[in-house]
Amino acid sequence: MLSISSPSSPEPYIRKPKSQPDEVLPRKSSLNSLNSLLANSYFNQSRAWLLLSILSIQIILLLGLRSIPFSFPHRHHFPSPYTDHLNISAKTIINISPSAAATTDEDECGSGRVFVYDLPSRFNTELIRNCDELNPWSSRCDALANDGFGQKATGLSGLVPESLAPAWYWTDQFVSEIIFHNRILRHKCRTTEPNNATAFYIPFYAGLAVGKFLWHNCTAKDRDRLCEMMLTWVQDQPYYKKSNGWNHFITMGRISWDFRRSKDQDWGSSCIYMPGMRNITRLLIERNPWDYFDVGVPYPTGFHPRSDSDILQWQEFVRTRNRTNLFCFAGAKRGAIKNDFRGLLLSHCQNESDSCRVVDCAGTRCSNGTSAILETFLNSDFCLQPRGDSFTRRSIFDCMLAGSIPVLFWKRTAYYQYDWFLPGEPERYSVFIHRNDVKNGTSVREVLESYSKEEVRKMREKVIDYIPKFVYARPQEGLESIKDAFDVAIDGVLKRFKEQEERFYKW
Repeated sequence: MLSISSPSSPEPYIRKPKSQPDEVLPRKSSLNSLNSLLANSYFNQSRAWLLLSILSIQIILLLGLRSIPFSFPHRHHFPSPYTDHLNISAKTIINISPSAAATTDEDECGSGRVFVYDLPSRFNTELIRNCDELNPWSSRCDALANDGFGQKATGLSGLVPESLAPAWYWTDQFVSEIIFHNRILRHKCRTTEPNNATAFYIPFYAGLAVGKFLWHNCTAKDRDRLCEMMLTWVQDQPYYKKSNGWNHFITMGRISWDFRRSKDQDWGSSCIYMPGMRNITRLLIERNPWDYFDVGVPYPTGFHPRSDSDILQWQEFVRTRNRTNLFCFAGAKRGAIKNDFRGLLLSHCQNESDSCRVVDCAGTRCSNGTSAILETFLNSDFCLQPRGDSFTRRSIFDCMLAGSIPVLFWKRTAYYQYDWFLPGEPERYSVFIHRNDVKNGTSVREVLESYSKEEVRKMREKVIDYIPKFVYARPQEGLESIKDAFDVAIDGVLKRFKEQEERFYKW
């Protein structure tokens, strides 16, 4: 406890009685002794009152000081016998006190705290342990290694700065649920006390659970089994019952349509349509734009920065890159699709070979990224981004990560997907050309050549500014001061739950 010494109080002013004129005082010698006695008595009483007054003032000061908190505006140094010999000031003690640390922590978690359910292992880690069984054609173990980031990238020598090469991996596009689970366990606003939680995270690897049942002759029950079991477990939890799932969220590592089977004979599972999932917020790499509970999060790319410095160095690298191609296209034809638009773009780019570079991704040559794709994006001002097998594709983020400007042909490919992660004004970071215009003869090259160098520079700068928001950092604690895609997603979820409480969204 700090020793607080007050400055010595001045003696209280004692009002003295007025002296009477000498001539009116009796001068009889018989009264001299009485006068002397009275004088001594008066002096003793005055001294007693003086001491009593001083004591009263000290008591008042002591009681007053005890009620004053130690967050003094000017942080005066009050000497203490316990600190002076160490040459440590009271200011130092105040700055590192537990209460001050708690206040700072509260400020960082002003939107709330997250409780992570301890699900039975069959819903998450056991799936990774059985990685050989997750794919009917080949093992998924390499793809799920290194906390979900996959194998370290090779063949990047001379393409990326040498100091950043260790931050690159051949990351699978369907591993976001693993990345989110690992990160949220170390999040600064995680709480192990559910009574203190604003949000409840369900670490179910829904994408891995359904992936093995999507292609072969598996029944609808096979595809739904683990999701049904998980929801039975979660619905039995008191905090789910209390909110009916409104403050619960989950990461589902595939597109929304993989979990929206309406008929047994159709594709995917019916996980999202199960009653217990109705009010749970779902983080997906592609959302249904008309479902409030679907939130689009970026596809994982191959770059996983280890520090703020990695981010800043990469941004400067792509900013100063000498780009020799006007535009590029990385993709493959879809021969089974009538009027395949990707095939049309591929042909268009091949016919403009002096300004467009092609990476033909037929087969699996472009699976999870290659050095050829990265180099092509780094060397191009624009990259063509049609829809993939669904409305979105990972290539959008690979393209922007390289500082290339995406050219979109469906608004649902990005504009209706990633509200928390991309600028609200699409024209500031992308070019939109309606697919029907291209089919009717509009030249992509002529549209892109109509942009001035300054306009291209501004769009690229906007893309580069947003790179931190669509990469997933390597450290499980996150970066030092820059927020990555995971941080943005968690902040968004907590804000959403807070707004739900304030605006009574619940039904």
